[in-house]
Amino acid sequence: MYEKTFHTGTLAGKSFLVTGGAGFIGSNLVEYLLKHGASKVRVLDNLLTGKKENINQFLPHPAFELVEGDIRDLNNCRAACSGIQYISHQAALGSVPRSIKDPVTTHEINSTGFLNMLIAALDANVKRVIYASSSSVYGDHPGLPKQESLTGKLLSPYAVTKKTNELYADVFSKVHGMELIGLRYFNVFGPRQSPDGPYAAVIPLFIHKTLNHEVPAIDGDGEQTRDFTFVEDAVQANVKAMLTTNQEALNTVYNIAAGQRTSINSLFKTIAEITGSPVKPSYRESRPGDVRDSLADISRAKNLLGFSPNYRLRDGLEQTLLWFKKELLA
Repeated sequence: MYEKTFHTGTLAGKSFLVTGGAGFIGSNLVEYLLKHGASKVRVLDNLLTGKKENINQFLPHPAFELVEGDIRDLNNCRAACSGIQYISHQAALGSVPRSIKDPVTTHEINSTGFLNMLIAALDANVKRVIYASSSSVYGDHPGLPKQESLTGKLLSPYAVTKKTNELYADVFSKVHGMELIGLRYFNVFGPRQSPDGPYAAVIPLFIHKTLNHEVPAIDGDGEQTRDFTFVEDAVQANVKAMLTTNQEALNTVYNIAAGQRTSINSLFKTIAEITGSPVKPSYRESRPGDVRDSLADISRAKNLLGFSPNYRLRDGLEQTLLWFKKELLA
């Protein structure tokens, strides 16, 4: 584990809206905000991919409020923004393969929904909006590590929607003077990430399969690489971005990652070790739209936001495994 670097300052007297707060990253952020004394934490979620069980434990908390609504409805967005100072916009329809199969819904939620949130935040005089972008915006650019200013041609509708968010944020900051920060997540994983469904992410899928002695499938030859980021580091990035007093940090985008490159084969080997599983993977065709290699340069986030990852891959995997085992016993 890295030397831990958390936010400084108090959350008392501050109000937060987390869109997609019943989802994987959103619910982890909600837990952090409540634990550290936020005066109000409101969640806006339509529960399409988010789960009520992710937030059930927060329902009795006096500072917590759940609004079941859809960001595709501007009125829902306006109602959710009332009385809010800070927004962490996590609501989205994830998955590159899903966006290829259903680009219309992906666009409606990720692009139109984001535009609705910007309009609602502007009308409500929200102090600052942090939004989830993605490493997918780097497209086919071959350079490693990925630097924020160097992107290539986009490879999927999902990537197009995330790049669209960045473009809208840039325009709204310049035209309306809004404070906006984009976080380009690199393969976030951790507790509450679902292993279910055809679009499950690789880490929960591998852990679930190995724990149940099932054979997981690896796309392609398994030598493609990713920069896996533990969810608590993504949470810290959101909090630091929402609370930063550094004016130079505003109205830009940041890579949020561990800054380490791991192949899918190596990832599976590590998961098999920590789960004690003898299972061997099978291999299948590569997925269309996937980038071959990914590794983040996180120096901009370190320098301007004071972000520094606290978890190495194995540490995060062990924490995630503990959660999975607890869920299996529940």
